[in-house]
Parts: sequence; C-alpha cells; structure tokens
Amino acid sequence: MRARYPDHTGSVDRDGVRVHYEVYENDAPTVVLMPSWSIVHARVWKAQIPYLARHWRVVVVDGRGNGRSDRPTGPTAYADDQYVDDTIAVLDATTTTEALVVALSRGAKYAVLLAARHPERVSGMALIAPGIPFTSHPVLTAARFTAEVAAPEGWDKFNARHWRDDWPDFLGFFFGRVFPEPHSSKHIEDGVRWGLDTTPEVVVDTMRARLDDPVDFETVVGSLRCPVLVLHAPDDEINPYAWGARTAELTGGTLVTLEGSGHAPNARDPVVVNRLVHDFACRVTGRRVDARTWSRPRSRPRRALYLSSPIGLGHVRRDRAVAEELRRRVPDLAIDWLTQDPVSSVLARAGERVHPAGRSLASESAHLESESGEHDLHCFRTFREMDEILVANFHLFQEVVEDGGYDLVVADEAWDVDHFWHEHPHLKRAPLAWLTDFVGFLPMDDGDAEEARLAADHNAEMLEHVERHGWVRDRSIFVGNPEDVVPGTFGPGLPGIREWTEEHFSFPGYVTGFDPDTLSDREALRAELGYSPDEQVCLVTVGGSGVGTDLLRRVVDAYPAAARRVPGLRMVVVTGPRIDPAALPRRDGVEARAYVPDLHRHLAACDLAVVQGGLSTTMELTAAKRPFLYVPLRHHFEQQYHVRHRLDRHGAGRRLDYAGADPDVVAEAIATEIGRPVRYRDVETDGAARAADLLAELL
Repeated sequence: MRARYPDHTGSVDRDGVRVHYEVYENDAPTVVLMPSWSIVHARVWKAQIPYLARHWRVVVVDGRGNGRSDRPTGPTAYADDQYVDDTIAVLDATTTTEALVVALSRGAKYAVLLAARHPERVSGMALIAPGIPFTSHPVLTAARFTAEVAAPEGWDKFNARHWRDDWPDFLGFFFGRVFPEPHSSKHIEDGVRWGLDTTPEVVVDTMRARLDDPVDFETVVGSLRCPVLVLHAPDDEINPYAWGARTAELTGGTLVTLEGSGHAPNARDPVVVNRLVHDFACRVTGRRVDARTWSRPRSRPRRALYLSSPIGLGHVRRDRAVAEELRRRVPDLAIDWLTQDPVSSVLARAGERVHPAGRSLASESAHLESESGEHDLHCFRTFREMDEILVANFHLFQEVVEDGGYDLVVADEAWDVDHFWHEHPHLKRAPLAWLTDFVGFLPMDDGDAEEARLAADHNAEMLEHVERHGWVRDRSIFVGNPEDVVPGTFGPGLPGIREWTEEHFSFPGYVTGFDPDTLSDREALRAELGYSPDEQVCLVTVGGSGVGTDLLRRVVDAYPAAARRVPGLRMVVVTGPRIDPAALPRRDGVEARAYVPDLHRHLAACDLAVVQGGLSTTMELTAAKRPFLYVPLRHHFEQQYHVRHRLDRHGAGRRLDYAGADPDVVAEAIATEIGRPVRYRDVETDGAARAADLLAELL
C-alpha cells in the first residue's frame, strides 16, 4: 500500500492522448512533480509525495508513455514540447496558476522549457540529476542506439534491437547503473517493475525523439530568471555531473553536490533530497518558519520520546512496563509516545501522553494486512515493500524530535529511525536506545537463492551501519537473553548472529509487563473474569493486527468436533481491534469479543490458548505456565524461526502447521492439550527493571 493516497485524481486529453495526474491538497503553494523519461512513471516520486504533501499542495504528472497515461506511437508523440504542453494542461485542469517545479533526469529538459516558455507559471525549479544535453552524451549515443549488435554487453545494451529482443535484461542492466550505491536491490527492483509497465517500442520512440532534439539548451537555460536548485552526484553514471554544474552556473542557481549518490538520489537518498527541496521551496515562496521555543535543559524536566511498534499490540505492554520502571529511576521524566493505532488508543486509555503527530503516521499495520494472504505473510518481502512508509514516518519523527528538545529517544523496533539515523547521522538529535526482540532477517526454507541473497544484503547493510556509526545507537537492548538469539549467520561471509549480538547488545532478560505471581490464584482469577470451575476455557487470539482472520475461522470451525471430545468446553475468541467479531462464523458455545483489556489475565486463567505465533502472546503464556497451541504465519521468518527458537528453549507450547491443521486436526490438538500440566522454563520477572536501568544511564 502507499504511504499517502491522492485527494483526487484526473486526466487531461490532448489530441486524443490522455495524461493522468494526482493532486494532494494543502492550503499552501503548489509543488509540481514532473514526469521523467517514460521508462518510469509517477511512482518514481513515491518517497517524496508523503513528506512534501504534509507541507505543500502537490500535483504529480504521470508522463505519457507509462503509468496511467496513454502510450501513443511514433517519435513525434514524445517530443519535449508534448511533455511541456501536457504539464500546462494539467496545471490548467488543477487550477494551478504558479508552481515550484521538481524534475528528475530527462524531466529537467521539460522543466526548463516550461519555465522558458511560461515563466509566469514557474516560481522556481529543483532539478535532480538534470539530463540537459549541453554536450554530446559520453555513453548514450545515436550510433550505439541504432547499431546491430547480436549479443551486447555493458552499455551496448542501450540499443533499440536489444530492447525489442530482451527488454527485462536491459532494464536490469540500466537500473543497476541508475543505482550503483551498495544495498540498492529494492530500488533496482522498483525501476525494473516500472519499466515493465511500458513497452520497448514506446521507449524506442522516446529515444528517437531525443536524437532529433534541435534545442540549443545553452541559450534556453541561460534565459531563465526563476530561482534554481540543482542536485547532482559526481558518480552519476547516466547524466554527466558537468551538465548539472553548467545548469547551476547558467541560471545563477545553487548546486548541491551529492557525494556517493547515483543517478536517482530522490529514491536512494530520499531524506536528504526531500529536506533540500522543502527548504528551497520555503525560500522561493517566502514561507514563514513557525516560531519555536527553546528551554535550557537544566531549567526543565527531562523528556523522553518513546516509539512503540504499532504492528499488533505485543510491544505496548512491555514498553509501558519499562517506562514505568524508568519513571521510578528518573522521577522528573516526562514521556511522550509516538506511535499509531491500535497502540496509541491503548496508551491513551492508560493515561499516557500520546504525541498528536502520531495521527499523521502512515499505517504499518494496514500495510501488513494489505500484503497478507490466507494465514500467510511473507515478512521480509512485506518489509521491503514498506520502504515509502518508512521514509514518510521517519520525516515525521525527525520533525517531532527536532521540535521537542528530548533528552532520550527509546525506539522499540522503530526501523525507520534506526536506518535513517545511521544513513544520516548528522540528523541525530538525542541519545538513542534501540530495543528489539530479534536480530537478523532470515530467508524462508522454501525461498530461492535470490531471497537468501537479498536477506543477507539487508543484514550486511545493518552490520555496516553499526560498524561505521556505532555511536548512533547509544544503547542496544535485546529483550531476552543471549540464548534466545538464533544460531547461524547473517549470510555467507557474515558473522554469526548470536556472537555478533552478544558483542553489540545488552540483555535485560524478557519483559512480560506483569508478574505471574500476582495471577497464581487461578480459581479467584477465573471467578473474577466470569469463568466457571466446571468449564474448560479455550481462549483463541491472534493479536492486534488483522492478519489472523483465517486462523480464527478455522479454530471456530473446529469447535463442534472439539466440544464432542471435551465436556464443558467454552471457546472465547478475541478478535482484537482490527477484526470485526461479526466476520466470524456463528457457533453455539463460541463467544467472540473484540478488544479485551488486560488480555494476559485471561490467558493466565484459561485452560488452553490457541494463538498465532507472535512472541509477546506466546511468552505471556509461557510466563503464566499455561498450555497453548501456536500456529505461525506462513513465510513469517520472525514467527517461524526467531519465536520458535525461543519457545523451544523454554520448552513451551505445541506448534501446528497451518497447512495441515484442518478443523479435525485442531479439534484433536485442543482435546489433547487442554488442561495439560506443563513444565516450562521460568521467565524472569525483573526484565523491565533491568531494561530501565540501562535506559536511565543515558539520562
């Protein structure tokens, strides 16, 4: 799913060619994101839209030849003038009288022609890796494009015949040159996918139009009078850096050199690009910077910003327990929580201070649900597809931390903060404590070699971050013990996971957020919760996300057969805040509830639990010494490997494979396991206090 969807969309028709656009409304000046070469479409701006749309009205033009726009035939349909006129038509259709224009690569040609011919419509231009041909291109020549090469290699693949013969091969090569930066596999995949949304014939036509280009860009660019920002990398393998430098020189604009970046820093280095474009837009439009207040740290109470993972509800109990212990150690500490539903609602009900900016976070839980199938969530792929959400949420976090004057940031698996503060360590504004209950992204057993390569590459990037900028994490805390870390390596040639984690993390033990001894009188607890002594209670829950609907239905379908085997069986199904209880089948003897506060107390009171396989719920059951069945999501590496390893170490639970767990199998497992005495390894009860000790040292 997207991090931000348009407020409305539309299209303009010019001579029978439909050009699509999107509008993100805001009571602010307009920023127009121009089309680029038709090998990509408007999604090339996906990392810019959410951030810019919070500050500006944004109009995005989907260039002809790709995306939702038409794909006319013939080189004349792709002349520069066509893109300029398309943009003017979109500005008219969206009642945009004037805009700041942002353009990438070939789109910079369209932008400067737009500004030269319609100066009253352009307040300024931000040009990224501008493809303005002041000189002949050193690689992309007409001779190379039209040559007859049987088996081209390297840049000889920039060839019309090869495009027609093997378009995917060219796309893989080309976007590998667009993104030469290490660990750019996701960006290359995106580029190839966008290129496959058009045809080689369309892109051949765009090149033929370019080869016939008669424009004297020295004169055109030199005539511009609007403010200009140029972002360009010396290592750009597509457009020479000298073109960007010449653009800035002729316009009297600002040249920002992006050392180490490639051709598309808006995708690979979106945080720096977004902030530069935003600051430029503020200068061009004269936008007033909001007044801020600063307080000397010694004149105010200490403040912490706590980020609690919004994926389900598993982390919020442990985070609150750690926060309570931290307040005991630092009595004047004020804690703000930056998170989103359903976690923010739980915190608000508990009287915690939830930062209002959390309402603007892009939903990570909704993204997981959009990527899931029948009890199937490929966790690693889903995380990779969450990239634009992570960029958008990091920008929001950065604004909060820059405005808040915090003395500590506690990030419980806030992947965006950890990644982008390591990528941009100069943005760090406070000590960072990083909490996690697993280390290492692992490929699935049924995955291919490419999945294993990508997982290892992701791990390698994280290791390089920590080795290069280890000071970004002031404290790394593994919620558990060294033995809870999985064995094995991060990938070929990479360190062992457990050995590396022991070297770089502290281990406070597990944090349940409650003391099992307070729930040891099960008879009194059951009476308080409304469970009779003569009934066998089976509690079924899948956590706070909407991914577990299929498992709930399957267990409900198993109830009649289970009830025949277990006299007095009572099944209580807790759907959580994101699943409607009415969506489940109706069965006599089964009651469905939505969100249940203090679910851990019901887990401690039940005779058996059937759960999905998340760590928090299964460890709460382990701590309470209750029998349970757990059914990990298919292709969810954390549940399949990390959680399973920890539960095996504790001797806890019985694992069922969803594929083989039909209602009869589930019914038999319920009958076998319900009320069974268990001998689990004890779960420590001082984990929150020990974690708080580690955090208090940073204040």
